[in-house]
Amino acid sequence: MASSSTTEQTQLQDMEEDDAEMDEREMESENDDGEDMGDEASDDEDENDSSEDEKENEAEIQRLEEQLSINAFDYNCHVDLIKLLKQEGELLRLRKARQKMSELFPLTEEIWLDWLKDEMRMTEEEPNREAVYELFERAVKDYICPEIWLEYAQYSIGGMGSPGGIEKARSIFERAVTAVGLHMTKGHTVWEAYREFEDAILSTVQPPPGRIPSPEEQERLSAQVGRIQTLFRRQLAIPLIDMENTFAEYEEWSETGVADTIVNQYKKALQQMEKYKTLEESLLVAETPKLAEYQTYLEFELKEGDPARIQITFERALAENCLVPDMWEKYTKYLDRQLKIKDLVLSTHERAVRNCPWTMGLWKSYLLALERHRADHKTISDVFEKALSAGFIQATDYVEIWQAYLDYLRRRVDFSNESSKELEELRAAFARSLDYMKQDVEERFGESGDSSCVIMQVWAKIEALHCKNIQKSRELWDSIMTKGNAKYANMWLEYYNLERSYGDTVHCRKALHRAVQCTSDYPEHVCEVLLTFERVEGSIEDWDVAVQKTETRLIRVNEQRARTAEKEANLALQEEEKAEQQRKMKADKKAQKKAQKVFRAGEKRKADQQEGFQDDWSDNSVSKRKRPNDQTTEEFMETETGHFGKKPPPGYKPAPPGMKKPQQAVVPQQSDDKIELRNDNSSVFISNLAYTLEEPEAKLRTLFETCGPINQIRPVFGNKGGFKGYCYVQFEAPVSVSEALKLDRSEMEGRPMFVSPCVDKSKNPDFKVFKYNTAMEKHKIFISGLPFSCTKEQLEEISKSHGTVKEVRLVTYRSGKPKGLAYVEFANEAQASQAVLKMDGLEMEGNKISVAISNPPRRNTEKPGFNRPASDARQAYGSRGRGRTQLSLLPRSLHRPAEATSKVANGTAAERAPPSSSSSSSSAAAASKPLSNSDFAKMLLSK
Repeated sequence: MASSSTTEQTQLQDMEEDDAEMDEREMESENDDGEDMGDEASDDEDENDSSEDEKENEAEIQRLEEQLSINAFDYNCHVDLIKLLKQEGELLRLRKARQKMSELFPLTEEIWLDWLKDEMRMTEEEPNREAVYELFERAVKDYICPEIWLEYAQYSIGGMGSPGGIEKARSIFERAVTAVGLHMTKGHTVWEAYREFEDAILSTVQPPPGRIPSPEEQERLSAQVGRIQTLFRRQLAIPLIDMENTFAEYEEWSETGVADTIVNQYKKALQQMEKYKTLEESLLVAETPKLAEYQTYLEFELKEGDPARIQITFERALAENCLVPDMWEKYTKYLDRQLKIKDLVLSTHERAVRNCPWTMGLWKSYLLALERHRADHKTISDVFEKALSAGFIQATDYVEIWQAYLDYLRRRVDFSNESSKELEELRAAFARSLDYMKQDVEERFGESGDSSCVIMQVWAKIEALHCKNIQKSRELWDSIMTKGNAKYANMWLEYYNLERSYGDTVHCRKALHRAVQCTSDYPEHVCEVLLTFERVEGSIEDWDVAVQKTETRLIRVNEQRARTAEKEANLALQEEEKAEQQRKMKADKKAQKKAQKVFRAGEKRKADQQEGFQDDWSDNSVSKRKRPNDQTTEEFMETETGHFGKKPPPGYKPAPPGMKKPQQAVVPQQSDDKIELRNDNSSVFISNLAYTLEEPEAKLRTLFETCGPINQIRPVFGNKGGFKGYCYVQFEAPVSVSEALKLDRSEMEGRPMFVSPCVDKSKNPDFKVFKYNTAMEKHKIFISGLPFSCTKEQLEEISKSHGTVKEVRLVTYRSGKPKGLAYVEFANEAQASQAVLKMDGLEMEGNKISVAISNPPRRNTEKPGFNRPASDARQAYGSRGRGRTQLSLLPRSLHRPAEATSKVANGTAAERAPPSSSSSSSSAAAASKPLSNSDFAKMLLSK
């Protein structure tokens, strides 16, 4: 019973536990349902957002695809489309987009690696690995990139299990170390991967521990150990980064020690590494694209002369400067002349034109290389057609590429056969080239690019020389002359020489007679050639006709030249008269400005004299009190510029208090003479100084003492005592002037100081220190858009790689702040033109600069001026012009009618007193010198 009851209790407990578990499960399920409902709601929101993003991305993808259907050469559009398709996971469309882009452009390292990794993931489940191998082969042809080669070799390891997989992987590793094993900074990664691959194979051929290998196994083991040892030896013989660790690893790996030959090779490689260390460091710290550093590196390698190292250095430079045509030209020229390996040469030429398709020289070199290496005719024709559609930047480029292709076709023809397929193809190509120049090129550029008809001249010579078809040659020359070339003597002489060599006497005479009538550049030379021809070939009748024609033609030419010379003389006279009028207007305007300044200063002096007269009047007539602290100043005029300043006369001392004032003028007459003593031949004019410059005389003396002994420095101050920003420096000897002029545009407290010869412009108004050139300067380039931080040294460093730089001038404001403009003068026109082509569009510190041949605009020198002479103002209103008021400040008792005035030494006008019996001597004195305040007082008292 007890057992049964215990069993029942146990069953009841089990049932209760089961019920509790059921309740818990129901509650959990309810909670899970609630959570699932919340998750479903959030998932719905995420799906809505993602669907909207997908729609936007799909619309953008369609827009990019439409844009590429219009312009397939939009590089950025290709890149954006690939990014969007990768983001959306459209692998098939992504593959197609990458394929299209790779057909038009060489892909960058990043694009290739992304594409290869995607393809490797897609083929993991597929047995077809050959497609990826083909893609790797295309990738390594665009650029010699260590990362792509390493990826290629590592991918090949995955196929070791297939038949021949080990040998295929080993051959790819060999190609990799051959291509990039010499790369100074990245080559060691490929070598290490290669050794790891061979180490893995070594582990498979080693017998288990304790078992003696069979002879076959021992042979395989020895061969594998030899491969690894050979890899160590080859790597240690090359200067690479981290060589020391490689050597230590070899010492640890080798059971027999390191051979002396390997040690010697290792030490030699270390010495080479030291030579390359500075070059590698300069590349490491330089900013992309490091063109100057790579050029220095290449110059070093070319001097060393190791072809493999030269090749890898070119490849490294081109990986970062793939759009620099000059770099490709140097590389292809080196391969054409030195290595001459067909596959390497042709593949490099193909890469060059894919990277820089707009450069005609690269296409021309490619055609020549194809012909040189015996490429088939269809290949060369296809390359030429691609060149025509490349989009050259000049009309003359099309002329040159046509000439290169026509030269190739001419070399194919066997002229021993009167008619052949090659000859007909050559003639058809000549005819097509003329149509192409007339239609396509002229429509695009507005000119055919072949004004001298060089292609037609070559065709005519071929017809006459090789085909013996002189009639066709004459027809071509007639066409040449109708295209505006009949006025040039050299064209007629070319035609005459052709007739002389392959034609007859009759046509030679006709050509020379036509040349005499049509030539306008060198008619005398053509006439002389005709007379010489008749001396050798002609009869007396032919001689008479030739003499008559040449005389008539020369008379007409001389008459025409005389009329032209007369016309040019008249134009020159008109220009001279115009220039004379401009000089006169300028001098009049300067004189008027000077008179106006004299007038303003004169009014002030007149006011001071009248005030002094009133003081003298009160002193003499009332109590004759003494005026203490009476200080008189003398004004003087700077004749060089027409500006005024106040300065006490030399040797002047103020009178002490209580001293009686003298009756005569207090200013010595010789003071003005001393101030005016100057020598322009030994003086320079300093301008553009800061108005706030403190102690200008002391600072300028310190600066110019190095040029020679200084006689005096005269800074110019305004009426209020402020410095006016310019001064004069007079040396003791004229020799010092040339040294002082070298300080022109030197900085003085942050402003460029202008130093120029001291010239009295009232006597020489046309003198200019710097004259702007208004004609085209073909040896000088004009650069705009420069960053304001650009220095003269930086610009010279950039420019000197394109030629010999004679002068660099940065254009600044008068304050010294740069305008972002500059002029660079080269040794000749060719260097300047080369610099324009290479520097235009170059980026400097984020600014894209514009470069062109210097062609300054014509300056407008016809400025309105006043023709009224300044002397009128002086005669009507005195030396200082009209005053501010017309009120007379003279007492009525002293007032006299205005009479003729006369000038005196200091430039003032004195009134002539009427003759008087009492004081004839005083009136004479008054006529010869200005009246003082005391003289006026005496005149008043005599009343």
